[in-house]
Amino acid sequence: MASARWEDLKTRLTSGLLMAVAGVALIWAGGPWFAALAALVSGLMLWELSRMTNPDARAAAVQLALLGGAAVLLARALPGVYVLPLLVAPALVGVSLLKQNRMIFAAYAVVILLAGYGLSMFRDNYGMVWLIWLVLVVIATDIFGYFAGRMIGGPKFWPAISPKKTWSGTIAGWIAAALVGVAFLQFTNAGLTLPVISAALSLASQMGDIAESAVKRRMGVKDSSALIPGHGGLFDRFDGLLGAALVMLIVSQFVVIPEVRF
Repeated sequence: MASARWEDLKTRLTSGLLMAVAGVALIWAGGPWFAALAALVSGLMLWELSRMTNPDARAAAVQLALLGGAAVLLARALPGVYVLPLLVAPALVGVSLLKQNRMIFAAYAVVILLAGYGLSMFRDNYGMVWLIWLVLVVIATDIFGYFAGRMIGGPKFWPAISPKKTWSGTIAGWIAAALVGVAFLQFTNAGLTLPVISAALSLASQMGDIAESAVKRRMGVKDSSALIPGHGGLFDRFDGLLGAALVMLIVSQFVVIPEVRF
């Protein structure tokens, strides 16, 4: 039984490490490189979402993926007044092309494209360090939640939606995210609220994961796709980042994000 509990760990860690290396390299490069990554991931997530909600609409899934990726890139080049309509457009096209679960697709499509565009602009506007902080908060939440949930176990967090998520794993994720915030206090001039904000983003990340689990349960699928060995699809892997990114992007409209000093 113990070996079965950890049987997916090697594959999960290997593919996770490869994704992390590629992601950090493109975050470091910034500019068009990271924008291309954001567009690619957004397009592939739309493809997965289309396939989950409308399994028979394979041609439409490809079209919506291409449209979504192009919208993320084009939105970066347009004045701000055009950004939201452009990012909403693929969702509206999906409503016209797809036959089932249209509102679920439309809602998640808008979230995916807003997050993809927002993350690429966040990198441009605030630099590499704060984007790495955001990603590390999500990664720490996932990894510590994974290990604590399996080692400690205990009561389920929301069994009707996400039967594997436990309170022990959830709280471990908050603590791990707060520690990431503490670490970033050492070389930034952020205020002492950073660990608290980090824990709040950890909760947002977990809510993103739970929301995606609800969609998968409604659609009767285990994974959004099989693109990433040990993780399922990009939607499975980045659902938490969607939640954390949206909350952070909203917060960034109301607070001053400090410069990083080394």
